[in-house]
Parts: sequence; structure tokens; C-alpha cells
Amino acid sequence: MQKKQDNTSLIWFRTNLRVQDNNSLKKAIEHHSKVIAVYFFDPKLFKIDVFGFQKTAKFRAKFLIETIIDLKNNLSKLNITLLTYFESPEEKIHKIFDEFSIDTIYTQKEWTLEEVSTNNLVKNTVANNVSFIEDYDQFLYHPDSVSKGFSKIPDVFTLFRKKLEKTVKIKPEVSIPKQLLDNLIKNNTEVPTLEDLGFKSFETHANTAFPFSGGETAALERLNAYFFETKKVAFYKKTRNGLVGIDYSTKFSPWLANGSLSAKTIYFKIKEFEAEFGANQSTYWVVFELIWRDYFKYISLKYNSKIFEIGGILGKNYTWNYDKQLIQQWIDGETKDDFVNANMIELKETGWMSNRGRQNAASYFAKELLLDWRIGAAYFESLLLDYDVHSNYGNWMYVAGVGNDPRNRKFNTKLQADRYDTNYKFRKLWLEKRLF
Repeated sequence: MQKKQDNTSLIWFRTNLRVQDNNSLKKAIEHHSKVIAVYFFDPKLFKIDVFGFQKTAKFRAKFLIETIIDLKNNLSKLNITLLTYFESPEEKIHKIFDEFSIDTIYTQKEWTLEEVSTNNLVKNTVANNVSFIEDYDQFLYHPDSVSKGFSKIPDVFTLFRKKLEKTVKIKPEVSIPKQLLDNLIKNNTEVPTLEDLGFKSFETHANTAFPFSGGETAALERLNAYFFETKKVAFYKKTRNGLVGIDYSTKFSPWLANGSLSAKTIYFKIKEFEAEFGANQSTYWVVFELIWRDYFKYISLKYNSKIFEIGGILGKNYTWNYDKQLIQQWIDGETKDDFVNANMIELKETGWMSNRGRQNAASYFAKELLLDWRIGAAYFESLLLDYDVHSNYGNWMYVAGVGNDPRNRKFNTKLQADRYDTNYKFRKLWLEKRLF
């Protein structure tokens, strides 16, 4: 093992908000005698975007606050102090460097436009001798194992999946580091409240399908409950298109999105479950969904900012419209389609929508109303608890016909409602006062 350097390093947490399976944390502890951590509630992430939506609205803001409180507690058990600021990283990191004589920063590797811009702003404020050590820490299949050139990533998911499953091994989880000695520092910072971030306090909706708290602790509790207490994972493929309740799907995605749970942790828990109770299509299908998640990340690595362009990665020149009334009706659940309406009201009231609902609501927006798909994607970005830049824009391109769907399909929302909400249970839950 390499001898520790007698200096202080900084871990800049981004969307890797966990202790377990965290490569930046492991490296910092292994190579430095002193370690400090920092998280920024970057004001840029709470501003209004070009389409008029707040980039991070109240649901994800609350979930993030809970996550950071939990991270702070878990890091304290390792004797690591987490500093928290409601400031831009580029305005504060260089001051932290100066105060604590830091010469190495560990952080997650980012590649999308806004994140790279923030990185560059930070690097411009610190001394040239500061080392930036960045790790891809968001994947199931690590990029080093997948491709030497992202331009070679297939544009069809099935080709990507089959190649990986056949030829690439998933790396083991990073071991949880041991407690550091004499490492805590005085911390005058506090995790901001909802009110500090500009929101009013609110109660979780009684009908939500996602009543869970943010943070690694809650994520691991859910993982254990879904796999080993209820064993619902053994029926996942049969229930995953459900619409009501907490157990029709894993509900892991919000924790995956902010990195308080890693894809590898889920994968190896599945293997543990299969070893004890047997494998089936359902246990495999959870892995299948994790590969889809990886795939959208690789597509964004391949195409960079094209995932945010109106023509998408295909450069399609469709005619889109920007009817504000139609957009608002979709947002408020006041379209001509009751299934779409119920899903949109669920999103507006809870910050959650099922996978089945998202596909239908997005397809209706882009293919029926012919509205600029980027507006819908921006609205989802604002409200979804599990917003992930790559999956969100990848899925929206897919349903809008400018992404990775080779068939360019359009969802028949009436048939979908008949199939997945036959008894109107879901629509009654959210449209009771209007229709019944």
C-alpha cells in the first residue's frame, strides 16, 4: 500500500453522495493523512431555466437536504468533516484550499455541459499545482472496461447490452474505508433548510408511491427490504409496469440519481439474493434496467451536448410547436387524455411518476401534441425526485423520435390505460374529484 502523504485532501461530493462503494473517498483516505469533504448547494441548480422551469424544485430539494444530512452523519463516523455551502463551487473552493493548505481534490468525473463548465470555473480559481483527481463513479460497467473510444458505442441498446454481458466484467465494490484518527475539524457550516433554498416547508402527499427519505441509510434499508424482507425482487418483471403503491418497482432510482446508492451495490445484492433464493427473469430484469441506465450515460459520452439539441443525436428536423396553452394543460393534467392527466397530476403533487407513466406522458407531449420535447424534458428535470441528466434526456429523445429508438414508436395512451389501469384504480386515485 502506498504511504500516505502528510497533507490535506478535499473530497468534492457531486452525485456520489455515499460512503459505500465510493472511489474518491477510498483514494483520499488511502493517500492522505488529513481528509476534508465539501458539498455545494449550487445556486445555479435552483435558478429558472430557458424554458421557465426551476431546475431543481421542492421535491428534489427536500430529498437532497435529507441526503446531505445523512452523508454528513455517515462521514462523521469516519472522522471526516463535511462542509456544506449554499454557494457556487467556483466562489468557495479556492478559499477552502487556502485555509486548509489543500493540494489535492478528489471528485466525480463529469462530462455534460453544465458540470464541465463548473469544473473549468473551479480550476481557473485554484493554483496550478493543485491536483484534480476525477473518477467515473456512476456506472455499473466502468468506462475503462467498456471502450477505449466512446465513438464506438452502438446506437442500438441491444447491441450494447449483449456485448457487455458477453465480454465485460463488473468491477467489485470499493471497500468501505476505515476511520481516520484526529481528522475532524471545526465546522461552522450548516446544511441549508428548504426555506434557505427559497421553498416553503411541505408534507409528503398521502398517495405518493415514493414515501421514502433521502440518503444512503434509507437507500440501503429499501434495498434490504425489497430483496430480503419482502422478496419482491423475485416478481419485479411482472409488477414493474404498475402504477399504484411502493412495491410495484424497486424505487431505487432517486438514490441512484444522486449517488447515495451505487449501481454496483444493487448488482452484488442481486447476486447475493440469487445465491440464496435462486435467479429468475425478474432478478435479471433489475440488472437489465441498470444496463439501460449505463447506456444513456454512454450515449451522452458519445454525443456530448447533442443530447440537449432539438434534433437530438439523430439530427432530425421535425416541426415542433410551442403552444403555451397546450404546455400548461399538459403540466396541469388538463389534456383530453385522462391517463396522461393522472400521471401528470401525480408528478405535480409528489415529484414521482412510474416508468409506464413517463413513457405515455412524454409520448403524448411529443407525438400527439407535437410540442418541443426539450420543454417536457426540462419540466421533468425540475420535478422528478430521480432526475438524472443522462437518463432524462436519453429517454425523452427516445420517445420523441430523435434518439435511440430504431422503431420511432408512438404510444397509444388509450390502449395503454386499458392495459395497465384496467380497473381505473390509478386514475381514480388522482382524478377522483374531476371524473368520478
